[in-house]
Amino acid sequence: MKIKYYLFAAILLTTLHSCVVLSPKKYKALVADRDSLQNRTVNLEAEVSSLQADTARLHHEIAELKRNYATLNDSYNTLNGNYTASSSKVSQLSSDLQAREARLKQVEDILHKQNEASNALKDKLQQALLGFQQSGLTVDIRNGKVYVSLADKLLFPSGSITINDKGKQALQQLAAVLNKQPEITIAVEGHTDDKKIINLGQIKDNWDLSVLRATSVVRYLTETEKVDPQRLTATGKSQYQPNDPAKTG
Repeated sequence: MKIKYYLFAAILLTTLHSCVVLSPKKYKALVADRDSLQNRTVNLEAEVSSLQADTARLHHEIAELKRNYATLNDSYNTLNGNYTASSSKVSQLSSDLQAREARLKQVEDILHKQNEASNALKDKLQQALLGFQQSGLTVDIRNGKVYVSLADKLLFPSGSITINDKGKQALQQLAAVLNKQPEITIAVEGHTDDKKIINLGQIKDNWDLSVLRATSVVRYLTETEKVDPQRLTATGKSQYQPNDPAKTG
C-alpha cells in the first residue's frame, strides 16, 4: 500500500508541475480575446446572413430581368416582323402610287392633246363656216367634243326634211374640214322645239321630224360630200333637247 501512495504522489506532483498559473492580467486578456472572438463570430454570422439575403434578392432580380428581356425580345421580334411587313406594304403602295401618277400623267397628256385637237378643229370649223354664223350657225366645245349647231332655218324649210340651198352650202364647207380630219367621228343630232306638228304624211311627230332631218344631213354628207359613212351616226332628240326652243321646227 505504501508503494501505491508514493506512486500516486509522484503522479500528482508531475501534474502540478505541468499546470501554468496565470496572473490576473493575462487572464483578463484571454477573456477579452475570447469575448472579441465571440463578437467577431456573431458579426460574421450576421454578415453571412445579410450576404445570403442579398444573394437571394439578386438571383430574384436576375430572374426578373431575364423574364423582362425575353418579353422585350418577343416584342422586338413582333415589331420587327410588323416593320418588315409594313415596309413591304409601303414599298408596294409606293410602286402603285408611282404607277398611278405615271398613268395620270399619261391621261392628262392625252386630254391635253385632245383639247388642243378640239380647239384646233373648232378654229378650223369657225373659219370655214364664218359666213354662216349670222344665219344661226355656232361652233363650240362641250365635254371635250366640238359641236356645230345649225339652226333649222339654215338647213330646212319649216316642217320639211329637205335641205335647202343655204344648208347645202354650209354642209359643203363643213364636209371640206371633216374630210381633212379622217380621225374624227361625227354624230348628227336632229332637234325640234316643243311645238307639236300636224301629221305631214311620213312625218308623224317631232320624233320623226328630228330623226329624218338627221338622216337627211348624214345622207347628204356621205352621198354628196363623200364623207366616210363609218364615221357618222344619226340620232333624233325630238323636242326634249331643243337647240333653240323659241324657233319652229
